[in-house]
Parts: sequence; structure tokens; C-alpha cells
Amino acid sequence: MNNSYDARLVQQETAVGAGVQVLVLALIGTAIGMGPAGWLTGLAFATATWAVLSRALHRSRLRSFGAANRVTLGRAVLVGGVTALVADSFQDSPPVSLFVGLTAVALILDGVDGKVARRTGTSTPLGARFDMEVDAFLILVLSVYVSMAMGPWVLLIGGMRYAFVAAARVRPWLTAPLPPSTARKTVAALQGVLLLTAGAALLPHAVNVGVVVLALGLLVWSFGRDVLWLWRTSRVEAAPAGPEVRRELVAG
Repeated sequence: MNNSYDARLVQQETAVGAGVQVLVLALIGTAIGMGPAGWLTGLAFATATWAVLSRALHRSRLRSFGAANRVTLGRAVLVGGVTALVADSFQDSPPVSLFVGLTAVALILDGVDGKVARRTGTSTPLGARFDMEVDAFLILVLSVYVSMAMGPWVLLIGGMRYAFVAAARVRPWLTAPLPPSTARKTVAALQGVLLLTAGAALLPHAVNVGVVVLALGLLVWSFGRDVLWLWRTSRVEAAPAGPEVRRELVAG
């Protein structure tokens, strides 16, 4: 009975998150007169987030949602708001202050959920994956927004992580765990900051282009370094054992 009750509580938290998302969309819609594209995109994001997270929680059988996941869910709600604004911008430009405000808070909270998880001892693979997916989707949405002013090449930033995941289905060696890297984390964190800087359009256009080129260059370097490490590791693991190793195996 306790496991069933805990499971219901966990699922209720995802439903509350979806409800808060709808409330945020309603507030944004009332403030700026958001059109159908923004509404539909925002609601689709809320529905997809609730469905995917609910399924993941059911499979992981967590007995508690956890404070860190609540922070990540709050970030997801903000990302949903940003997504709706970007979708609405295809018809009408959203207020820059609102776009920057929502995105900035979402980026700031990115460093909070991990600290909360470590301090409360509630770090889980699901929480780490949830955090990563929210980050990746925010970068994708920001790259879409910036690409409207700079061209489709900016989409390479938002699509690179998803291209990596797709490539891993064809090349399983790409799914091997990577060693911890401060450089990788720094580059990932900078993507949102640099894209938001360019999206705010407060700097001259040429400077904004340079900022986005820097973001893309850093990301290509980071992914390239990791792919090269994974490839070299897979080659070492696949290499046949040398004569000395084979003799030891036979003797054993």
C-alpha cells in the first residue's frame, strides 16, 4: 500500500507541473495577447513533458519526486513559456524583456537543481537525465529564435546534441559513458548564455554574430573531443589481445 501511495504522490507532482505550465501560458497570453501558434506550442510542450516524465517516473519506481526534480520541473515550466514565446514570434515579436527574463531565470536555476540534489542526497539517474533534456531543449529553442535573425546555420547549435543521440543508434560505441569533464560542463552552460546574449539583440549585429559563432565553435570542439575519445576507447576495447595476454588467458 505504501509503494502504491508514494507512486500516486509522485505522479501527482507531474500533474501539478502541467497545471502550472498552463497557468504560466495563460499569464503570458493575457500579458502579450499570444496567438494560436504560441498557445498550441506551449500546450503541446506541457502535454509532452507530463507524458514523458510520468512514464519515466513509473519505470524508475521512485518513491519520492525530490526537491531537485521540483526545481528542474520549475525550469521546464519556464522553458515551456520561452517555447511558446518563440513560436509566437513567427507571427509577432514578443517583448524582449519577457523573453530575456524567462530565459535568464531558467538558466540561473540550471545550477540550482544539481546543488539541491547533492545536498539532500537525492541524486538519481532520472534526475540527471531530466535536467539534461530540459537544458538541451532550451538550447534548441534559443537557436531557433536566433536563427530567425541570423540564418539556419544557428540551428546547428540546437541540433547537435540530437544528432549525436541519433548517431548513437547507428554507432553503439557512442553510448559509452564519458569521463567527467569541467570543460564539457562549461561549454554546455555557455551555450544558453551566449544564445540569450545574441537573442536579446542589445549588441550590434556583427557582435551578436561573433557571439553565436563562438558558441558554435566551442560546441563543435567539445563534441569533437568527446567523439574522438569514444572512438579511441572503442578501438582499444575491440583490439585483440596481444601474445602475452593470450598466453596468460590460456594458462589461467
